[in-house]
Amino acid sequence: MRTLPLSVGFMPLVDAAPLIIARELGFAEEEGLALNLQSAPSWSTLRDRLILGQIEAAHMLSPVPVAMALGLGGLPTQLDALSVLSINGNVIGISNALANEIATHGTMPNFLDAQAAGKALAALNRPLRIGVPFPFSMHAELLHYWLSASGLNVAKSLDLRTIPPLLMADAIAAGEVDAFCVGEPWGSITVEQGGGSLLLPGAAIWQFAPEKVLAVRRDWAASEDDLTGRLMRAVWKAGRWLGRQDKRATASEILSWPEYLGVSTEITERALTGNLLINARGKSRTVPRMMEFFDGAATFPWKSQGAWIGARMAARFGLDRAQSAAKAAAVFRSDLYRRHLGPLGADLPAASEKLEGALASPTTAGTDSGTLILGPDRFFDDQVFDPRRPEC
Repeated sequence: MRTLPLSVGFMPLVDAAPLIIARELGFAEEEGLALNLQSAPSWSTLRDRLILGQIEAAHMLSPVPVAMALGLGGLPTQLDALSVLSINGNVIGISNALANEIATHGTMPNFLDAQAAGKALAALNRPLRIGVPFPFSMHAELLHYWLSASGLNVAKSLDLRTIPPLLMADAIAAGEVDAFCVGEPWGSITVEQGGGSLLLPGAAIWQFAPEKVLAVRRDWAASEDDLTGRLMRAVWKAGRWLGRQDKRATASEILSWPEYLGVSTEITERALTGNLLINARGKSRTVPRMMEFFDGAATFPWKSQGAWIGARMAARFGLDRAQSAAKAAAVFRSDLYRRHLGPLGADLPAASEKLEGALASPTTAGTDSGTLILGPDRFFDDQVFDPRRPEC
């Protein structure tokens, strides 16, 4: 098979692992691709490189293609999510000063208790400056959802500030923000440097949040169907490999290389195993399903996930919720996923949408050829999102 070059952008985060593993362990080569992985300094830079055609595909925040479809951000190019690269993986951290302030109002909440953590922040009764990597991100959506449901007046008291992931630890240490929501390893780096502690994993807010997607321009996917299929298959194989617990040590070592994350293997392994150090005193906690790459149809681009993001954005930006949910659902290309990955034996759910937040425990679901086990996908406040009734 002739090897074809393909340029793919990524941010130095643990959840870029499927692209990195696809290149380094030969899954891309099996599909006849020579992946040229290009690191970007910020999400805006990565998005712009993709839009301008400087790269063909990207490791992307799941809400970015949705924002483009809704006309947010001022750029007209349509992007599509071919597959989900990772589920969960974010952490919410707080400055040492904010930790002391919370302690004066009571006790520090349990690390996995989103209800208690949200109430603790709302009880401070003051504006909160919180760093996020990009305005259109799962970080921003989770924070708005969680803090609003916890009683914080987000319109008056939530001040989101855009800070690239690599600079988040510096920002919290310098007092530029009170807290942050960021992907690993940059929350753990904050703990290592002593600038703050971890308050909550993102998975405690939504147990099955589609964090990053494999994004391409819609016109590119239409004109380069063969390349699209090759890329999707290579990344799917890498995700399957990452889904094996016995591969996490090897993955941690590869991700730590200077051309990728450039941090210690110990730090990357924390995120992959879910065994996090949450403060400088050495306190540790284990997060179930801290980050998923494969199990439970983790790579499937559920249209209901896109619809949830679209409905949330519509509520925040004053758009029609039903129309926004429909446009957002169209961005998650389950049709391409079925066509290109079905022949590999990928689990293909019988439907392309589901009730988001309805699963409290592992649940058997029908597929095109049998069954699969879907993991819990609860929201912390037990809300359920019906993509057919997004206005509710």
